[in-house]
Amino acid sequence: MRIVPIIVCAGLLAGCTFKGVPDPALSARDAEFMALVPDAEFDPHFARYEISDPTHEPPGTIVVETKERQLYLVQHGGKALRYGVSVGDEAYGWTGQATVDRKAEWPAWNPPAEMIKRWPHVHAMQGGPMNPLGARALYLSDHGKDTLYRIHGTNEPEKIGQAVSSGCIRMRNIDVVDLYNRVPVGATVIVR
Repeated sequence: MRIVPIIVCAGLLAGCTFKGVPDPALSARDAEFMALVPDAEFDPHFARYEISDPTHEPPGTIVVETKERQLYLVQHGGKALRYGVSVGDEAYGWTGQATVDRKAEWPAWNPPAEMIKRWPHVHAMQGGPMNPLGARALYLSDHGKDTLYRIHGTNEPEKIGQAVSSGCIRMRNIDVVDLYNRVPVGATVIVR
């Protein structure tokens, strides 16, 4: 009887509810700058979805599951918004708890001295479509001290789902705009 396995599989999948989340409204500058970032093939596994909350954290908390390459924004009612991300590679990964200390649109990039020492070709840049921080950045602090880690957009969307950064959490620009619009300064961020 083939019908029994089909019914069992359908029942299991019914618990996995994925609901697409519409793109946020963009300013004229956002649309202009984002159009200049090269398109990349996109794995739907890393798309923005509303799902049942797997984190069990309080609403408003951001949880980054580095092994999954997913970021969750916990919502009320047992839901979470899930976004695909790129994370730090093993040598540069960071885990812990922090607070969103400030937020910026099309932020300037000032690479830390240790990054410049590793990669002498990197340099400070004003905000814009070629800037590695992308459309938005959420700056993370630990008890008021800058962690030097950020949740930010990217001008390399093809790397979403990989461990490639120097520790920061990268998101597609449209996703980081959506997150930025939803998260206040002071939000808790847990990176595991």
